[in-house]
Amino acid sequence: MSAKLANILKKPGSTEAVDPTIREYERRFRQLKNSDSGRGEGDHEEFNNLYYDVATDFYEYGWGKSFHFAPRVAGESLEASIRRHEHFLAHKLELRPGMVVADLGCGIGGPLLEIARFSGAKIVGVNSNAYQLQRARKLAEEAQLTHLAEFLHCDFLNVDAPDESFDAVYGVEATCCAPDKESIYGEAFRLLKPGQCFAAHEWCLTDRFDADNPLHLKIKNNLLLGTGLTDLDDLPTVDHALKSVGFEILETSDLAIPTGPSIPWYQPLVSPGFSLTGLRASAIGRWMTTQSLRVLEALRVVPQGAVRVSETLNIGAEGLAEAGKLGIFTPAYFFLARKPD
Repeated sequence: MSAKLANILKKPGSTEAVDPTIREYERRFRQLKNSDSGRGEGDHEEFNNLYYDVATDFYEYGWGKSFHFAPRVAGESLEASIRRHEHFLAHKLELRPGMVVADLGCGIGGPLLEIARFSGAKIVGVNSNAYQLQRARKLAEEAQLTHLAEFLHCDFLNVDAPDESFDAVYGVEATCCAPDKESIYGEAFRLLKPGQCFAAHEWCLTDRFDADNPLHLKIKNNLLLGTGLTDLDDLPTVDHALKSVGFEILETSDLAIPTGPSIPWYQPLVSPGFSLTGLRASAIGRWMTTQSLRVLEALRVVPQGAVRVSETLNIGAEGLAEAGKLGIFTPAYFFLARKPD
């Protein structure tokens, strides 16, 4: 574990950057939370990049190449549930060879590559983070999927593509990084050809969240700090935003609500399961990672600030797990919306 951590955290140019970057991220977070809007309009791209510049390696180490959750059925591995969650989006959008599709906030391209392989459609990943795109391009080459994977380095609120460029648009737990839903959904609407669909798994507060409950507020704040967000919307706000920019809502459902025997989406953050990925993501695995980093940082094997990043991400993981247990948050509010002809 220590050797792998040291390798992923010693990417070129990172040695001196981690500590000031995580400190600046935390300063910006406090500043935004104390502002009137709390949303960070106008500087969301810089805020997001501060977070993902230092969090990306930890995500890949602890979770894999697809940075999202997925509810599981009994006997299903975490990895299999993640793939099924991605195939679900491709199926709902009826993706097929010959289509050109936009992935808004593609991360390092894990879902993009799986959806391209599964559907045969060409997927264009949109991301403002240069380091994540560098990693995504390398993964596409390794997977021999460069003919189906393309990447745009730009803000997903201002995509470098003409109106009506895409046969479908989707987001996998990424549109929550936008400062407001109308801005990101409006851009999806602009990019879509008439009659085509936009689908996403959206992070949302549920109707169980009580804004007057101090415990709920503390959990929410921890979740936001550790996951690179400044706020969360509820389900009605998402639906209203889709309609306000012109979409026709075809289908919505909270996929985190079980319809039969299942394993909760947040379970990997609590118990280690039976895989190396499960161990790394769990509470005990995160603790082991942080302790290993303390030693490596003291020996100057990993950059100064690595422990601080790990601790910040652990706050987010604990917030997610607590929010999941209380049912006040879902990472899997699914919607399918159509742009009218």
